[in-house]
Amino acid sequence: MVSREFLLELPKCEHHLHLEGTLEPDLLFPLAKRNNITLPEVFPKSVEELKDKYGKFRDLQDFLDYYYIGTNVLIKEQDFFDLAWAYFEKVYKQGLFHAEVFYDPQSHTSRGISLETVTKGFQRACDKALVEFGITSKLIMCLLRHIEPEECLKTIEEAAPFIEDGTISALGLDSAERPFPPNLFVECYQKAASLNENLRLTAHAGEEGPAQFVSDALDLLQVTRIDHGINSQHDDELLDRLARDRTLLTICPLSNVKLQVVKSVSELPLQKFLDKNVPFSLNSDDPAYFGGYILDNYIQVSKDFPHWDHETWGHIAKNAINGSWCNDKRKNDLLDKVDQVVAKHSI
Repeated sequence: MVSREFLLELPKCEHHLHLEGTLEPDLLFPLAKRNNITLPEVFPKSVEELKDKYGKFRDLQDFLDYYYIGTNVLIKEQDFFDLAWAYFEKVYKQGLFHAEVFYDPQSHTSRGISLETVTKGFQRACDKALVEFGITSKLIMCLLRHIEPEECLKTIEEAAPFIEDGTISALGLDSAERPFPPNLFVECYQKAASLNENLRLTAHAGEEGPAQFVSDALDLLQVTRIDHGINSQHDDELLDRLARDRTLLTICPLSNVKLQVVKSVSELPLQKFLDKNVPFSLNSDDPAYFGGYILDNYIQVSKDFPHWDHETWGHIAKNAINGSWCNDKRKNDLLDKVDQVVAKHSI
């Protein structure tokens, strides 16, 4: 097994991180107090109680119920900045160099918070992370698939200025996959893509949904990346396609265990993806709720796949870099950094 020091130094890119999912209990309660928010009577009353609950989610829906309650404490632009900045402060110390982060404006616009307030708060934190930490980043606006597509179209129209000027770099689709297949959102994706020819497209598919959802996201939504995608393992033709097209799967190991998609990280088809030359990155999803940021995910995977050597980890890191949406210069700088770290630890 490779060392923790090696994994720490290895340049990491994160592609599957929900900013709202970084709301730690020790920030949630102060924000609730700052904004005079009364939490539900059944909600845990202390940081310790809430952390305990976060360790015992029954399934995806149980997590989402708490996730959406938590978003209610986010009101002002400063709240969104504080949330994202706390994330960047953590991951800078874990060797993160590039982040492409999700946010869910509909979780906030449904409460009367403007999309502009949310977006500007998060973008300010991204800008500060570049200046202070050298972390490059992209904002990905996600649609909540349990919301009617007609309402999602309205969200895209509201976000049009930020899509057109590039503040929003990509469109994603999240929340529970069942019973909301990709075909429901074709018009939404077409509308967003028409606003900026450089807009990137991705979607959650193949976590709780079948491999067919992955194929449909590729064919119907025209995405070039798949978030989760682990059920692609059940379709060899799809695996060949993902490898051929270099379609990145953004896998979230600790999240998959916490939401009982798998019983342990060792059950994830990571070795199969490597053998089939399917590129993937390792990510933290909603780390405040799932007990681990990006380095924690790397470390747990190294424990469950102890035969992976420095070269294998270098290959995984390079796939993550090449699958990122940063410019070629940034990619080349990070690829060189990977070679340096691998060489240093392979002596």
